[in-house]
Amino acid sequence: MLTTKTSRPLQLFTRFMQWTSAVIVMGITSYFIHRGPHSTHLIYQEVIAVLSVVFFLPAFASPFVPNSLSKFVLAIDIVFSYLWLTAFIFAAEDYNRKACYVNSPPGFSCKKKYANEAFIFLAFIFTFFGMFLEVAGLWAYRKERSRATRAGIAPEKRGPTDPLDAPAPPAGTV
Repeated sequence: MLTTKTSRPLQLFTRFMQWTSAVIVMGITSYFIHRGPHSTHLIYQEVIAVLSVVFFLPAFASPFVPNSLSKFVLAIDIVFSYLWLTAFIFAAEDYNRKACYVNSPPGFSCKKKYANEAFIFLAFIFTFFGMFLEVAGLWAYRKERSRATRAGIAPEKRGPTDPLDAPAPPAGTV
């Protein structure tokens, strides 16, 4: 059974990997743009990476305030999963042709191009997984809140170690 105790670390790990992958893509793509000729695919990848670095920041707080941020973060994940998938398709088209060295951007080693492609894929896959973990975390949070409410413990009064199915404390002892 998924609980907030187990979903939070998974969400934070996924968000860290998602954000880190976007930062690495931003760095490699910036290097390509700065050092040589660039195509619209590179510009697209750079824009998606920069926007992701900014828009992925609220996702770090969403495991701790799911009621407030989960819908917003989920919408960002849905949009950016498609954008990252498109960036990955562009990278695959550009880097996986017969002569990688001469394809866009020309003159750069294939290792750098493949590294960029790999981190674009990681940004996509962690954004995709982040959607499901966001929904699962919100579901676990709401389930725990409803159990606490049924047990007579107000959610804001319940301590972090109080069992969810414990009886309500006697009146006047809180």
